[in-house]
Amino acid sequence: MGYRLKGSLLEVCDCQVLCPCWVGEDPDGGTCNTALAWHFDEGVINSIDVTGLTLGLVGHVPGNILKGNIRAILFVDDRATTEQQTALIEVYTGGQGGPVSDFAQLIGEIVGVERAPILFQIEKGKGLLKIGTIAQAAIEPFMGATGEPTTLHDSVFSTIPGSPAYVGKSKHFSLQNSTLGIHLDLQGHNAIQGQFCFEHVS
Repeated sequence: MGYRLKGSLLEVCDCQVLCPCWVGEDPDGGTCNTALAWHFDEGVINSIDVTGLTLGLVGHVPGNILKGNIRAILFVDDRATTEQQTALIEVYTGGQGGPVSDFAQLIGEIVGVERAPILFQIEKGKGLLKIGTIAQAAIEPFMGATGEPTTLHDSVFSTIPGSPAYVGKSKHFSLQNSTLGIHLDLQGHNAIQGQFCFEHVS
């Protein structure tokens, strides 16, 4: 029993570049509002195949990320079966332990779980994320002097622990959610991309 999840992350927030949360500092403006998604190129949870699905999260971070207390809504790919949805929610709320639970422990309240169509695209370093009618963002990476994407390693906080994050910015980021009290329409703010491989045997 356990899980093996391999795929890609897209993440945007209303902090400036780079989001201070990733290095353990207080977010710009004192809080951080974010939308992110993990897309599973390969995925098995307790023998349940979740390959090809995407899990989204919209959250409000009330202060320093390391203190937790995040209020979040989870968005399950509307193509998921009931069995797949249950498996994904159990992992991402910490019920299966392992590396994903380190992030899940920072969530103080799951305000809701909803199903939504999730558009998740990465092509030549550029990303596009859309979670239902709630959030949408176009993402571009920063490039280094050698022409390779700028990466962040060994940060104190990560939504893809164990993997480098590609630092970038959002050409456009819109997030509208009355439940969390978030209403954003921004350009040029923080964005992160990356790959992950989470494994845990229970």
